[in-house]
Amino acid sequence: MPQWLKIFIPVFVGGLIYQVPAPAGVMLRGWNLFAIFVATIIGVVLKPFPMGVVALLGLSVAVATKTLDIAKEGLTGYSTHIIWLITYVFFIARGFIKSGLGSRIAYFFVKLLGRRTLGLGYGIAVTELIIGPAIPSNSARAGGIMFPILKGISESLGSKAGDGTEKRLGSFLTQVCFHGNLIVSAMFLTAMAANPMAQAFAAKRGIEITWLSWFQAAFVPGIISLILIPLLLYFVYPPELKSLPHAPEMAKAKLKEMGAMTKQEWTMAGTFAFMLILWIFGDRIDVNATSAALWGVSILLLSGVLKWEDVLNEKEAWHNFVWFAILITMAKYLEEFGLVTWFSNHVGYLVQGLPWIHSFIILVLIYFYSHYFFASNTAHVGAMYSAFLAVSIASGTPPLLAALILGFCGSLFSHMTHYGSSSSVVLYGTGYVPITAWWSLGLLVSMVNILIWGIVGSVWWKYLGIW
Repeated sequence: MPQWLKIFIPVFVGGLIYQVPAPAGVMLRGWNLFAIFVATIIGVVLKPFPMGVVALLGLSVAVATKTLDIAKEGLTGYSTHIIWLITYVFFIARGFIKSGLGSRIAYFFVKLLGRRTLGLGYGIAVTELIIGPAIPSNSARAGGIMFPILKGISESLGSKAGDGTEKRLGSFLTQVCFHGNLIVSAMFLTAMAANPMAQAFAAKRGIEITWLSWFQAAFVPGIISLILIPLLLYFVYPPELKSLPHAPEMAKAKLKEMGAMTKQEWTMAGTFAFMLILWIFGDRIDVNATSAALWGVSILLLSGVLKWEDVLNEKEAWHNFVWFAILITMAKYLEEFGLVTWFSNHVGYLVQGLPWIHSFIILVLIYFYSHYFFASNTAHVGAMYSAFLAVSIASGTPPLLAALILGFCGSLFSHMTHYGSSSSVVLYGTGYVPITAWWSLGLLVSMVNILIWGIVGSVWWKYLGIW
């Protein structure tokens, strides 16, 4: 596509929306921001300029048109703790790589599972499944734990981002890691921050969801997704390396060559253990994941594992910092200016008079795919879960069924974009998967997951007596 057309399309679409009168109940600034947001997202996908430039242009238009006040509103995304957590985990990953611990862990994985690429993919999925219930931050799992592992494995087998070898291995493992992260987030009440929020909203309507009831309902469809999604990716987005018969022997030789762990590796391991403990038990001692990551980065800097130049040179971290904070800002004010409330209120009219099963399917699909307009799981759940739960119950849907399915969607609807969750931003930032592939694969995986959780899940939930 020629450059001029990549520029023209987002400007034209945004201009069309901008000219339409704001619907009743939506502030004019909300409708104008919606036009700018849509144009920005189209620009992000078409990439007439680097993503950070497109995001800055979108913010510039919002400020120039008085849609956002630069001092009070336009830069608020940069103060959110999530954007800093994402940035910190890039520095932590650099510590794994620079110390050599990342390579050691990667070679250990390859030694155990390295004869086939699909086996490595399942190894990553199983690792997510094991650590998921204990770490309530999907971005901490994706960035602080899985990112160094998949990068180390990929680079040890000759697949590096930016040099044309991405599809050799890294692109496949990145996608498996990303989608596995979200499936596991949906399986456990404690695997993602928005899940307890959904639990609290349901409790206000007298619907009790426990850790066990959430896990029981999610277990069967979740396990099937973890089995089928890596296999699906293996066939539709195949790695160039499929069979690695000599990889385990190579990994053994590399581990022997590395010898005993160095002082820097022990420091990195200790720092990681410190952060891991805080990520697991932070809720009990009032320490959030971002604080833990900040302290970890500080230890790495003080100990010399990282130099300040390493932080400054982590270009992908700062690139993500720029564009994702702007999308967070826009998504936040779409809600505050009334667009999300207007949308939620009008959904109820769409399903009036339909049988509850039909109306609930429509509600779930709208709730699910409206995530294209959100840059955070928590923001989406906070803005729309209660409204969609109320409409679902009013239409006759069994309350516990509605509460659980909408709760599962709070993780699963992030499969589609590179900005829909903090974990997607981290893993997209590896540079292994281009944005067009990320969106097309995300849409495909989202549809497959809807079928798995909708069909298999319905049978399982009927057996459990949820409906």
